[in-house]
Amino acid sequence: MRQLRMAVEKWLAPTSAASVRVTRLTGSASGRQGVRVEIDGPKGPISLHFFRHGDGAWQVFPPARASLTMGAYAAVIRARVAT
Repeated sequence: MRQLRMAVEKWLAPTSAASVRVTRLTGSASGRQGVRVEIDGPKGPISLHFFRHGDGAWQVFPPARASLTMGAYAAVIRARVAT
């Protein structure tokens, strides 16, 4: 959770007087995780959604979805020619 705290400090810059709250936890069957973090701003609450990426980092953008891919390769077969 240390990385989440660092991301919150980077994006929301809370002061010692502002309280930081995690207002929503999200998760899915595919393993995507996220939290909504809220602080009290001068004109009302400010919130951002942070997404956890595969490397453990928390970012404000969601991780890219893994898409199905199909690949093909050609095998080169060399025939030995008897001389």
